[in-house]
Amino acid sequence: MRIGDLEGEKIGICVSGGLDSKSVTARLIEAGLDVVGFTADLAQPDENDIEDVARRMAPAGAATRIVDLKGAMAKASMLVIKAQARYDGGYWNTTGIARAVTVHGLLGAMQAENCTVLAHGATGRGNDQLRFERYTNVLAPEMKVYAAWRDPKLLEQFPGRKEMANYLQNKGIEASTGPAKRYSTDANLAGLSHEAEDLESLETPATIVDPTMGVWPQDAPDKVETVKLRFEKGVCVELNGKALGAFDMLVEANEVAGRNGIGISNALENRIIGTKSRGVYESPGMELLGRGLEAVYQAVLDRRATSLFRQMSTLVSDHIYDGRLFDPAPRAAIAAINVMAAYANGTIEFGLYKGSLFFQQLTDISASLYNPADASMEASDGLNPTSSQGFVEVQSAEAIAMANAGQIVAPAWED
Repeated sequence: MRIGDLEGEKIGICVSGGLDSKSVTARLIEAGLDVVGFTADLAQPDENDIEDVARRMAPAGAATRIVDLKGAMAKASMLVIKAQARYDGGYWNTTGIARAVTVHGLLGAMQAENCTVLAHGATGRGNDQLRFERYTNVLAPEMKVYAAWRDPKLLEQFPGRKEMANYLQNKGIEASTGPAKRYSTDANLAGLSHEAEDLESLETPATIVDPTMGVWPQDAPDKVETVKLRFEKGVCVELNGKALGAFDMLVEANEVAGRNGIGISNALENRIIGTKSRGVYESPGMELLGRGLEAVYQAVLDRRATSLFRQMSTLVSDHIYDGRLFDPAPRAAIAAINVMAAYANGTIEFGLYKGSLFFQQLTDISASLYNPADASMEASDGLNPTSSQGFVEVQSAEAIAMANAGQIVAPAWED
């Protein structure tokens, strides 16, 4: 859609209170269009007061609704942890899951106000434009989507921040571009993603980022902090003996892990549209809880279940990243993960020290497959070593057959 196609429509625009949001909203109002702003409250760590978004947007001419999605964001984050849904470089899929929560939540609010178009300000070179569009398509097929930064008319009028600032200032709207930004940030309860500007250069160190949710490891306390986590069916329900719901658990985990420099990573990821993007990510609580659950999974999943879990985890992660979480394939994968996570009950204790998580103890694992006697190198009442002879002989039949058939080529590391 282009701005000329919006006449007669009621537009629900996703806004953040920033320069882009104010510029696009003001431009739509100038065109005589019916516009309402919507902001998702995802417990963004970089917003001290989410109501400030509505106050910043007011001069642009449209009222802004704040939609409380903190609870949904917390539950969705726990799903990401249960599925171990990391993406390229091993970072937690925090922005991808936030888009699923945001579009699902805002669409309902927009439809309640009879909006017929969802408008967004995602760049035409990134992932979010596809996520906003596809989630709208599958959740509300009757809704149209307007992407301002794919509209040639707006791209011509606003080629950069300077032009947007001048436009707003001419309308008497505050539009300070502030000091030159070194990177841009997107935030939610689960984590922050920093990208663009100086971070686009691979010669720029990740440490130009000033962490919001914690500190760099070198700035963390010079002492070990012990943390105990209790899991039930793949969900962390206690932290240091304190029972917490999903939202409070993430808030507490972010605080504990953040102050110890946990969960900051750099990634050069594969975008949906085929390009690569460099980002620096903060997700301290997700890293703490995710690593804890990973330790429990190691105790309760057999080799074949572990292999299946990894496949399902990758499938879920890719679908979250691609904006396809509600499709049949990830739903089926999540159902399989839930079967395996049903056995993930127990307590893990970590030591946190300057960006590192190290194992201290794993207890109360009722479904543990680990038997020290079976694995011991000392004499024990576990597995009888002589009983392995038959297993070895069965394996040898296949090995000898492959050798005699000329199917073995060694060494593998030579051309």
